[in-house]
Amino acid sequence: MSTPDEAAPTPLPAPTPDAPTTPDSLRTELTPRQARLLRITVASALLLTLATLLAIRLAERTSVLVVGVYGLAMILCGVVIELSRHGRTRLSTWLLTGGLLAALAADWLLLP
Repeated sequence: MSTPDEAAPTPLPAPTPDAPTTPDSLRTELTPRQARLLRITVASALLLTLATLLAIRLAERTSVLVVGVYGLAMILCGVVIELSRHGRTRLSTWLLTGGLLAALAADWLLLP
């Protein structure tokens, strides 16, 4: 017999039938470190791509506007890399997406 001072062990809750149990339904998410590294890698690759596009566009036509649009996009990639290094991955993702869309729109609308 147990004394009143001893607490009975609490039973574990039974699994619910709605809980996923198959390996296909289990999601693996990125750790914060993996997310930061992924965004740094993507921003670095875009930085190199933009540098290549800038060289190609300058070979076709020298313009301050070309340098401005692609230069600002390259600066944006550097800012995104720094934000990602400091743990601001969501902000850097939105900034990278919005900034690259703006750079593409400027390239299409402003540059002949």
